[in-house]
Amino acid sequence: MGVVNVTPDSFSDGGRWATPEAVRDHALRLADAGADILDIGGESTRPGSARVTQAEELDRVIPLIAGVRARTSVAISIDTMKPLVARAAVAAGATIWNDITALRHAPDSLGIAAALGCEVVLMHMQGEPGTMQAAPRYGDVVAEVIAFLAARAEAAMAAGVARDRIWLDPGIGFGKHPLDHNLPLLAGLERIVGLGFPVLLGASRKRFIGMLDGDATEEARLGGSIAAALRGADAGVAAVRVHDVSETVQALKVWAAMR
Repeated sequence: MGVVNVTPDSFSDGGRWATPEAVRDHALRLADAGADILDIGGESTRPGSARVTQAEELDRVIPLIAGVRARTSVAISIDTMKPLVARAAVAAGATIWNDITALRHAPDSLGIAAALGCEVVLMHMQGEPGTMQAAPRYGDVVAEVIAFLAARAEAAMAAGVARDRIWLDPGIGFGKHPLDHNLPLLAGLERIVGLGFPVLLGASRKRFIGMLDGDATEEARLGGSIAAALRGADAGVAAVRVHDVSETVQALKVWAAMR
């Protein structure tokens, strides 16, 4: 899954693409580089980020989704917590709703997900983006994340989302201490995969990599990002969400050949 941020303030590549054509071409390059899914988002969810209006988010993502869909058959995911944005995105060509709130943001999120019939990614997050990194606390982070994800999957199925349309995401970096919580989650990925749903792992360029490597900048975290992706592949995750598609594809090809 290649990351396509249409935002001025995302933690790694916010504001990098100056025009709609530039971000569209970036998305198409990721597809050419081997991305199976393009994850398009119009609202930053980095720690401390500010919310944007629904209208602004729609203006950012819908023309891009339509433009990308017109040029490639690669799957498109909409990274949003707003159900009406997800509905418009699916109408424009997206087939996956990637929701960091696990369909908790709005009262009708579960119902709209069921009505859309698209795949949904349910992610764990303690708190909300603006304050989630202030003081995250867990007794047993792996067990608590597993319990949350299992409960949200049950809630989605009870609302009418088909079981085979549900993905789970442990939410690396979302309401977790960079080392105390993210590392145990990465070490315990097999337990999350064991829930029986496809798992999406998003660890690309996250802060824990910089802390392990002398606080390297986001752009200097490629090696650690690949290490996390390979750890996910070894644990059996279904997809890895990354910024550096061609490098990760190459690493996964070598990993697969060795296995």
